[in-house]
Amino acid sequence: MSVRLSSRLARLLNLVPYFIANPGISAADASAELGVTTKQLMDDLNQLWLCGLPGYGPGDLIDLSFSEDSIEVTFSAGIDRPLRLTSTEATALLIALRSLVEMPGMVDPSAAHRAIAKIEAAAGVAASGDPSDETVDPPSESPTVSTVRGALARSHALDITYYSASRDVVSERTVDPIRIVLVDDQSYLQAWCRAAEGVRLFRLDRIDAATEREDASSPPAGAMNDGDALDLFHDDPSLPLARLVVAPDHVWILDYYPMNRTSELADGSIEVSMRFATLDWMSRLALGLGSGVRVLGPPALVREVTVRARDALDVYRAAAEI
Repeated sequence: MSVRLSSRLARLLNLVPYFIANPGISAADASAELGVTTKQLMDDLNQLWLCGLPGYGPGDLIDLSFSEDSIEVTFSAGIDRPLRLTSTEATALLIALRSLVEMPGMVDPSAAHRAIAKIEAAAGVAASGDPSDETVDPPSESPTVSTVRGALARSHALDITYYSASRDVVSERTVDPIRIVLVDDQSYLQAWCRAAEGVRLFRLDRIDAATEREDASSPPAGAMNDGDALDLFHDDPSLPLARLVVAPDHVWILDYYPMNRTSELADGSIEVSMRFATLDWMSRLALGLGSGVRVLGPPALVREVTVRARDALDVYRAAAEI
C-alpha cells in the first residue's frame, strides 16, 4: 500500500508543473502522455484541490480549472518545477535509455542521446559514475530504419525489400505500418502486409531497403487487436515442416531463424520445428550448422542432408589422398 501511495504522491506533485507547461490541454491528450486513464487523471485532479501550503485555506491550496476539454492551473502553491530524480531513479533511466538506443528503430537515437546527456548533467557523478567533458557524437541510425520510423510517425505506407530467413528469398512488399515492437531482444516492424493480407512482423535488420509512400497507412480495423499479431512464426501449411534437435551450445540459432521450440531433452538439447521453402536451402542450413543440429524429419530432408554429407566426406577423403 505504501508503495502505491508514494507512487501516486510523486505523480500528483508532477502534475502541477506539467499542466503549467501545457495550459489548456485536454484530459484525453494529457492522460495519453502521462500513461494513465482519463478517470485516474480526473481523480488525481480532484485530489490536488486538497493539497497545498500549511494553513490549508483559500490562497493556500492548489487551485485548478479543469474539465475533460481543458485543464489549467490557476494557483500552483509554489509547485512550479517537476520533482528531481533521485540517484537511483536517474541511473535506472540511463540504463533503460542506453538499452533502447541499442535496439534499432525503438527510439530516435539522436533524441535519446540528448536526453542521456541532460540526465547525466543533472544527476552528476552519482548517476553516471564518471561524467566526462568529452563530446560524444550521437549514435548513427541506418537510413532504412530511419525511413521506417518516419513512415510510422507520419502514418504512411511503405514499400520494403525484405529477406526471409526461413524461405531464403528476398521479396518486395507493400505494408501498412502499425508499430515497432521488441521481441526476444530484436526490433520488428509490425505491419499489415498487403500481399499476404495479414499482420506480419518484419525484423528491422532484415529490411534491406524501405521507401515511404505517399498514401496513408491503412491496416484493417481488426488488425490492431489481432491476438496473433505478435506471433513471429505464422505457419504456412503449404510449406514442409523440418524437425530438428539443436545442441545446448547452439541454441543461439533460435535468435536468427524462425524456429518453434517443441520440447527440451534430458541432455539440454532442444527439439524445434521450422517451415522451409526448398530442400536445397534447408539442407544447406542444417549442414552449415554442423554437429550443432541433427535432422529428424521429414524423410526427404534427412535423405538430402545424408547424401550431401556423404558427398562432402568423399571429396574430403579424395583430397586427403592426393
